[in-house]
Amino acid sequence: MHDRYQNPLCTRYAGEEMQRIFSDDRKFSTWRRLWLALAEGEKELGIPITDRQLDEMRAHLDDIDYARAAEEEKALRHDVMAHVHTFAACCPEAAPIIHLGATSCYVGDNTDIINMRDALLLIRRKLLGVMSALAELAEKNSDLPTLAFTHFQAAQPTTVGKRACLWLQDLETDLRQLDFELGELRLLGCKGTTGTAASFLQLFDGDGEKVRLLEQGIAKRMGFPRCQSVSGQTYSRKQDFMVLQVLSGIAQSASKFAGDIRLLSHLKEAEEPFESGQIGSSAMAYKRNPMRSERIASLSRYVICDLQNAAITASAQWLERTLDDSANRRIAIPEAFLACDGILNLYDNVASGLRLFPAVMRKHLREELPFLATENILMYCVKQKGGDRQLLHERIRIHSMAAAEQVKLLGAENDLLRRIAQDPAFGLTAEELETLSDPAGFTGMASQQCEDYLRDEIRPILQENRDLIRRADAISV
Repeated sequence: MHDRYQNPLCTRYAGEEMQRIFSDDRKFSTWRRLWLALAEGEKELGIPITDRQLDEMRAHLDDIDYARAAEEEKALRHDVMAHVHTFAACCPEAAPIIHLGATSCYVGDNTDIINMRDALLLIRRKLLGVMSALAELAEKNSDLPTLAFTHFQAAQPTTVGKRACLWLQDLETDLRQLDFELGELRLLGCKGTTGTAASFLQLFDGDGEKVRLLEQGIAKRMGFPRCQSVSGQTYSRKQDFMVLQVLSGIAQSASKFAGDIRLLSHLKEAEEPFESGQIGSSAMAYKRNPMRSERIASLSRYVICDLQNAAITASAQWLERTLDDSANRRIAIPEAFLACDGILNLYDNVASGLRLFPAVMRKHLREELPFLATENILMYCVKQKGGDRQLLHERIRIHSMAAAEQVKLLGAENDLLRRIAQDPAFGLTAEELETLSDPAGFTGMASQQCEDYLRDEIRPILQENRDLIRRADAISV
């Protein structure tokens, strides 16, 4: 099929499992399962439906005749009725009771909720996999000093493990939001044309209790605790927004991580996985571009922007129903999940295969630490050697300005520590200077914060979900 457009989310980015969730097979077989759940519930509550009719429906839940459905839709101009007719054709005995009392949103909206639930569960599993990879990265490097940056200007050192915890904390926040929204998902149920369930009340001769029991039974059969309490013909589209907000949050976290990796790649302190035969540039053969991180950023931007679709759709609904949501939601919801799936596959790949270059980190620390170490040197010389603070402060100022000039104007190495070592006013030995400028002495509580965070917050989550954690789909990333 190279003569027409195909969605790159399927051909390049999303894993097979997520694609199956939003496939036609899953969608239309779920429609049939919903019709079966409806018929089973109606039979239990006294509607004259036979076991033979139900058995006939059960026998044809997955054998969907797509060619016939396409012909039916071409004639009827209605996708749900086309599939009602297609299902009825292979269930002639059950045909009279298929879709009994229901409107199109009974299958359409309920299926959307079911698919979003299943897709969120898959996203959750992959999110936990990424968290596991980051936790391992943080634990292994909890005390590895590295230069920290504010405004991308050199600042006080931190550790690689502590930095990984910052990435991890964002995902922990996303996990909590995902679990909350997952717990809030409710089926639409069988609410009828305007949400009043009038058709079902008529079906049960005015017995409202049976209508409530029917809806409860459908929810139970489809694996939900309950249905929406109130609705129009559709469930509130704010529910779509809340779900896509979770995906947007994950995309924000992933994009932040990817941006950091891109900066660290420029500094040559870290590098994402790079295969032996991989080409970084078609022109510059030496390049090792951080293309996976760039792809994360690119897909994340799409998911973040896609959230606006759900926001506008939720705000534009008229009264009990309007159809300007339909075409948009067919695209916006599946694509948000497909893109997020691709993002997490890439994130897992980069986080679990990230290469670190401690020697380069030490080099950058050496370049900046002389300035950062001056306060420690000043205090040590006053306290331990009885130096004059004001005199030493002035000597440090003079040496710092001279060293900075060498670095900025001549591109020379920062020789501030050498200048201080040669100044008799300080009276420092080489060993004392080495101790005072040890990067480990400038990382504060970073290592302890990392270890405490992993122990108190992350490991309990990973332990509780240990059976769910596995690496992302084995697809090309």
